Amino acid sequence: MKKKLILLFLWMCIFPVLLSAQSRFAFKDGKFVIAQFTDLHWTPESPKCAETAATIRAILEAEHPDLAVLSGDVVTADPAIDGWKAVAEIFNEAKIPFVATTGNHDAEYLTRDEIYDILLKYPYYIGSKGPKEIGCGNCVIPVYASKEKNKVAASLYCMDSNDYQPNKLYGAYDWIHFNQIEWYRKQSLSFTVGNGGIPVPSLAFFHIPLIEYNELAGDGKTYGNDKEGGVASSNINSGMFASILEMKDVMGVFTGHDHDNDYIGIDKGIALGYGRVTGADAYGVLTRGARIIELYEGEYKFDTWITTPFGREIAYYYPSGMNSEEEQTMTYLPAKKVSANKHGVAYTYYEGKCKQVAEIASCTKVTEGTMKNFSIEEAAVEDHFAYDFRTLVNIAEKGIYRFYTFSDDGSVLYIDGEQIVDNDGGHSGRRAEGKVALEKGLHEIRVLYFENYMGQELEVGYSGRNILENTLPDDILFVPE
Repeated sequence: MKKKLILLFLWMCIFPVLLSAQSRFAFKDGKFVIAQFTDLHWTPESPKCAETAATIRAILEAEHPDLAVLSGDVVTADPAIDGWKAVAEIFNEAKIPFVATTGNHDAEYLTRDEIYDILLKYPYYIGSKGPKEIGCGNCVIPVYASKEKNKVAASLYCMDSNDYQPNKLYGAYDWIHFNQIEWYRKQSLSFTVGNGGIPVPSLAFFHIPLIEYNELAGDGKTYGNDKEGGVASSNINSGMFASILEMKDVMGVFTGHDHDNDYIGIDKGIALGYGRVTGADAYGVLTRGARIIELYEGEYKFDTWITTPFGREIAYYYPSGMNSEEEQTMTYLPAKKVSANKHGVAYTYYEGKCKQVAEIASCTKVTEGTMKNFSIEEAAVEDHFAYDFRTLVNIAEKGIYRFYTFSDDGSVLYIDGEQIVDNDGGHSGRRAEGKVALEKGLHEIRVLYFENYMGQELEVGYSGRNILENTLPDDILFVPE
């Protein structure tokens, strides 16, 4: 009870401060749409400013976002005052609320204080300078529920990723500082407390990507252009990503800075994405545009895509990591025309030594039967045993699904006879996954698993566009007849 009172006190102290200088946003028909413009590199005396402005206006007209986010390197030449006024006027004239975070070049021409003094004069600017002790531009924007007017249904963190630091031993770029991270954690906690202890679905926007963006390559969940030849992050791991994992609210981080990157992927359950370079005066080969993010009310879920003056590009779905190109091009496995009335998984249990699942058939068959779900808990020995599991999974809607196994030692998962997950070989606990396109209905799943020695574990799960990743639930598994 004492802990609850302390949390309530924190919420009452912090929460009103968050709303004091901001317009009120709410979901409409279960959606909230954000347009992320990045790297305008507005050069006030350049004729290309007209092209940049036309790009922004075309996207605002096409997408009608509820909010626009400018994620840094907005005005990067003198006279910078004129540049910031010109950019602000675009959104003011379109009557689109907007917020800006600064990049590594913005403060080369005006101080951050001066930049936000300009922006705060515009009626459609909805950010704030943020707490003085952590620097300008750090703010959080609550998005309220469509029906429960006082319920915060999402929160949007806008943070300053700073610019450069003097010690080149640490690399060129600065990082998000500990006092900023502490501020984020306090805001996150306040929203969680106000939501009955459940983290509020959130996004974060800043300019320089986190060092964790380097983890996305080759993970099978990343989509988009990777033409930069790397990630120009700070060389220092600030701890921001670790705090996001701990607070459990931020679904995705969106940055700019690397103009020829616009990809998005998922690392440890968190989406890490780039916007699309917007400015005609910025370097880069990509068609100028913006990233659009569509949040779903009451769900840890969003869809995102790039829009240019020429239209929309491929959509990416979080949390599944699927995309609309896969939906159009993958071959869907047809449902089995079989009956299924009894829940469960059929199994055959073996004992004997093997180092690959192909060797299971040469082991000694001990018993067979059925169980509620995939489990190795009933194995009679600690080492040198194996299972051959078979079940029917009921897929509720046509779509692309991602299946995984986490196993010690090896496991392989087949669907309708096709190998989808290869986690074979002798190894300690390890995850492997694969994608498959499935028609609605029943599909055969077979999992081969063996335990060699020193530890044993098996977990089988899945996710889809509308399914958060979880172990396969009992009620969709049926014993083959």
